Amino acid sequence: MKILIDLHTHTVSSGHAYSTLQENVQEAKNKGLEYYGFSDHGPMMPGAPHIFHFQNIKVVPREINGVKVLRGVEANIIDFKGSIDMTDATLRYIDYVIASAHMPCIISRTIDENTNALIGAMKNPRVQFIGHPDDGRFQVDYKRLVKAAKEENVILEVNNSSLDPKAFRQNGRENVIEMLKLCKELEVQVLVSSDAHISFSVGEFNYALEILTELNFPEHLVINTNPEKFLRFIGFTQ
Repeated sequence: MKILIDLHTHTVSSGHAYSTLQENVQEAKNKGLEYYGFSDHGPMMPGAPHIFHFQNIKVVPREINGVKVLRGVEANIIDFKGSIDMTDATLRYIDYVIASAHMPCIISRTIDENTNALIGAMKNPRVQFIGHPDDGRFQVDYKRLVKAAKEENVILEVNNSSLDPKAFRQNGRENVIEMLKLCKELEVQVLVSSDAHISFSVGEFNYALEILTELNFPEHLVINTNPEKFLRFIGFTQ
């Protein structure tokens, strides 16, 4: 299985990442990626870019050094209805939206409330992906989550960073395995991402691929192995 698109990455604009857009693209080229997506944090994350960052995102070329570039955002889920910290007016500049629960922006509550927050975000027609649903600090009901992902046609992320033994997120491996088994059973697609916060991590999927192999997870359910299918899903036209 070869991942050809890394969609969840951060540049220095996110405030707690360490590489420029150009450095990340160069690493994407080094790793043989066809598409590179940058998804800096939405404005409610401490240190995140001003909203102007997203409104001016059109200045970023569609191709840099032979790598095709997609313009995204990792929006913050900010309440248990699934609201995010990006307006529709600003999202019109964006190619894709990952919605994630981050502790500085929302405080974990019960499993039901946390699950409602992620499912609520899925109902936003601009949200295509749910980021790091594996984080055990924000416990969710994976049966409800995967079923809702199928109903809403939203893709759940397998986040390589969460699976790093040094990760600050909790129980990533156990949670991803539970989620992937349900995705396999219900034919729900996933996105494999690096969640890179430094250029060297762009295109790194080793922990995620190890689990996918272990579970014999079907390649056709990993959307970023097929660029044409992926671009259709996000509705991208140049």
